[in-house]
Amino acid sequence: MRNLVIGLAMASTAIASPALARDGAWYVELDGGPMIVEDLDFDISNVSNAATLDSKTGYDFGGLVGYDFGFIRLEAEGSYRAADASALIVNNGGLISGNNGALTLPAAQYALDGDSSVLSFMVNALADFGDDDGIQGFVGTGVGVARTKLNGFSAVTSGPGFVDDSDSGFAWQALAGVRAPLTDTIDVGLKYRYFNTEQLNFVGSNGRSVQTEWKSHSLLGTIGFNFGGAPAPLQTCWDGTQLPMDAVCPARPVAPPPPPPVAPAPQPVACNTGPYIVFFEWDRSDITPEAATILNSAVSAYANCGSAAVMLAGHADRSGSSQYNVGLSQRRADAVRSYMTARGVADTRISTEAFGESQPRVPTADGVRELQNRRVEITYGPGSGM
Repeated sequence: MRNLVIGLAMASTAIASPALARDGAWYVELDGGPMIVEDLDFDISNVSNAATLDSKTGYDFGGLVGYDFGFIRLEAEGSYRAADASALIVNNGGLISGNNGALTLPAAQYALDGDSSVLSFMVNALADFGDDDGIQGFVGTGVGVARTKLNGFSAVTSGPGFVDDSDSGFAWQALAGVRAPLTDTIDVGLKYRYFNTEQLNFVGSNGRSVQTEWKSHSLLGTIGFNFGGAPAPLQTCWDGTQLPMDAVCPARPVAPPPPPPVAPAPQPVACNTGPYIVFFEWDRSDITPEAATILNSAVSAYANCGSAAVMLAGHADRSGSSQYNVGLSQRRADAVRSYMTARGVADTRISTEAFGESQPRVPTADGVRELQNRRVEITYGPGSGM
């Protein structure tokens, strides 16, 4: 039996690598599985190691409620474990069995009936290792109170048995295991538990004092249910759909440029005051090929306007702060100004004004990226830009 205990402990330690953390969430968990009780050595009426109880493989089950602070979790746990007796080994002759001392048992091993059990209430502290979306591990410990009961232990020829009593006192445990998400809110895992109660005092038949301690090893399957945590953040794509932050939004189709100005008739051509509108990529102020095409048309049309004043009005969408968007719209207007002066438009005739996000072409909610609001409008002549 001791070899099996050691094997279970080593197996549990081997898998105890990086536990699922559900940061800021409450959870409930159900545990259950086989348990091995270490041999119970009895001190009887001040006779040290008078007898030893060997137990069969038992069971351990329970439930808990906890809160995940991130790296650390705290739990309140209730559990029950029990195992049937297998044999009583009398180490010192003269052990009295029976309520009236009806039988003296010489040193030997005796088959018997009876069982032992522990009901415990513990507070656990656990440390988690790893990310939320894979297999993670945890280690921890717990302290609390336990009620330990010994029932019967009657040798096959000894009548009613030498102890039938319970005792309550301090208990502690060590925990290790792994778990992984089954769904967004359900976890499954495997947990090892070493459980210990010390200085147990019972009253046996004939009023004898019986002292021992309980130690057990359990390998438990677990299922946990998380609730109350903050929902995962989402991003809003250009088409209004919401996706996880690590997902890629579908590409937005590029708005076609406005049609080129109508070719002038043979008669004198009037000045086309605009507006000419060029669009920009998100958070950019460089001239795109599409914008260059429109600007070339605007520069050509300016030739029919003499020395008219040129007004450049810069705009931005609502995806940034108001202050930042004013600066961004000014940089866009400056980029258009540089492009036009490099193609013959007098710099002294050009004025710029940055409107930021205050005059959207397409009204949107705050924080939304909108291509048609990232623009510079070019107008010629008196009142341009008004």
